[in-house]
Amino acid sequence: MSVRTGESVFDWIDTRAEARAKAGLARRLRPRPADSTNLDLASNDYLGLARDKRVTGAAAAASLRWGAGSTGSRLVTGSTDLHTELEYELANFCGAQSALVFSSGYAANLGALTALSGPGTAIVADQHIHASLIDGTRLSKADVVVAGHCDVPQVTHALSTRGKRRALVVTDSVFSVDGDLAPLAELAAACREHDAALIVDDAHGLGVLGDGGRGSVHAAGLAKAPDVVTTVTLSKSLGAQGGAVLGPSRVIRHLIDTARTFIFDTGLSPASTAASLAALKVLREEPERPARAREVAQDLAFRLKEAGLRVSTPTAAVVSVQAPSAEAAFDWAEACRAQGVLVGCFRPPSVPDRISRLRLTARADLSEGEVERAVRVITETGASAGAVSRRP
Repeated sequence: MSVRTGESVFDWIDTRAEARAKAGLARRLRPRPADSTNLDLASNDYLGLARDKRVTGAAAAASLRWGAGSTGSRLVTGSTDLHTELEYELANFCGAQSALVFSSGYAANLGALTALSGPGTAIVADQHIHASLIDGTRLSKADVVVAGHCDVPQVTHALSTRGKRRALVVTDSVFSVDGDLAPLAELAAACREHDAALIVDDAHGLGVLGDGGRGSVHAAGLAKAPDVVTTVTLSKSLGAQGGAVLGPSRVIRHLIDTARTFIFDTGLSPASTAASLAALKVLREEPERPARAREVAQDLAFRLKEAGLRVSTPTAAVVSVQAPSAEAAFDWAEACRAQGVLVGCFRPPSVPDRISRLRLTARADLSEGEVERAVRVITETGASAGAVSRRP
């Protein structure tokens, strides 16, 4: 009788890894040094606040006063005066009735979707929503219909033919792959006509779009709507970490009682909470930063198009540049890195249309010289990757 050692239990992982490597889809972690001199077009630090001394100083001071961690879930010991202040300031800044802070934007999306749906609910989701929203729909136990990207007639049809009494329409505001903007006003009108709620992930809109960076939902005039719920991250424009849900006060009270990613998760650390508060204060004091981030994105897109690359038209701070293949995208990003320019490399399954891309994130603190350097490096390496179109 043979003795089982258990060594073969995970052999299937090796098979999957080999398949990913052959398809050019293998991923690896790249720890960065604290003093990197690379030009960063890969992070989500849209306003350049992650290293702002006002923000980092607030984080350090909060750690010294409150401790390194929040010590427990928000309902036990994890809530501090900082959390309450941040929730008030977020709601006030974005024009919502109330806000609730989570440990991440991912947790905020999961918590909002699962707590506001269930077996008696129909969810109509845009085809290109973020992975956290996709996971939320999977966990919701609701009837889920996937509508075409930014296709309001499809959404309207799904709402009018649903078999459940309650309904949610779920969308990003600014889609993270190409940076295009959802038709929020039209979606809200369809929801109102068919007695449905609208949930908007404004992760890439907060701090970039709207009056002084108040976000896409505020810009669409929906911040105080009784049937609209907004989720945001604190890790992009605010340069910190965490997430939040904003909306009607009764929705926020419901999440406190029922959102599992709030009830059973450790609260956001004092450092990240204080950093987010400080970043919000900077945004209030320097409202020109969002416009500058958008200007940089538009400048990057225009120059790269002129160089013969296939580039998205940015509505916020995301610029997408198409690559010929997943392998070419990886090699292209590596070539940029070798010349000191960091860019995002988006390949399946991260891209819903299966088109591989470089994703560039514009920052408000980029200088003219840095933009010129980025365009030069991306264009030169793009030619080697086969991404530059031949012109007559």
